[in-house]
Amino acid sequence: MIEFYPQIKLVHVAAVLLSGGLFLLRGITVIGGARWGMSAPARFLSYGIDIVLLSAALMLVAVLPPAMFANGWLWAKLTLLVAYISLGSLALRRARSPRARLACFIAALVAFIAMFTIARAHHPLGAINYLLL
Repeated sequence: MIEFYPQIKLVHVAAVLLSGGLFLLRGITVIGGARWGMSAPARFLSYGIDIVLLSAALMLVAVLPPAMFANGWLWAKLTLLVAYISLGSLALRRARSPRARLACFIAALVAFIAMFTIARAHHPLGAINYLLL
């Protein structure tokens, strides 16, 4: 199955960008007071993209050799994923005040960017690793 790695990675990266872009758009609309950011079509589109994203991620884990994950970058990314999902949920609907929603939205975006740089660098520190060199 390793022969499908480039295609699986392309689907994964495209889904990451679509998921992050949709979250950004939905977050801006919810914080701005618009209702369509939480409408059924927006939510279901988000669910669909995230299913594709997680499916591609699991396929990548299955086809890559275990040594690829030896330095802990995948664990750092998964930890940030849990934080991103939790913060995103608070930002879009669960936080009680507009200020708390904004803070959670910004923190979720920071977690998303950190996950992205960790994945690009294949290092637990992501972009920070390049700054320390």
